[in-house]
Amino acid sequence: MKRSKSCLSSWRIIDMMSLADGSRYSVGKRPNGKIFHALADPTRCAVVERLCLGPASTTELAQPFKMALPSFTQHLKVLEDAGLVASQKEGRTRLYKLTPEPMYEAEDWMAAQRTLWEKRLDRLQVYVERLESS
Repeated sequence: MKRSKSCLSSWRIIDMMSLADGSRYSVGKRPNGKIFHALADPTRCAVVERLCLGPASTTELAQPFKMALPSFTQHLKVLEDAGLVASQKEGRTRLYKLTPEPMYEAEDWMAAQRTLWEKRLDRLQVYVERLESS
């Protein structure tokens, strides 16, 4: 399914938003969508959690999962494409390690979203209270 040009352009123009009180709010740099896609899968989340303990080989990472190694390496590729892990070959073994920088980017974006929505909900509460009191 193709997206229309106007849909794509309107998706990207939101950098600063005006709040009802006239102040401006920056939604921040939008993180790479691949990060959220990679973390949406429980297998990949478990791999990231394991890599928090330190680097590990492909077979070591695959050991707790009941799937074929080629299927498991596809999960590792998704994590690597998202920038969440990095790999290097040492002899016949491929070692993976966590690269947390993309998660910091996503965390900053989510914190900005939380602030935005908390302000919106506060304004909604004030509005509802005003309606109830009149």
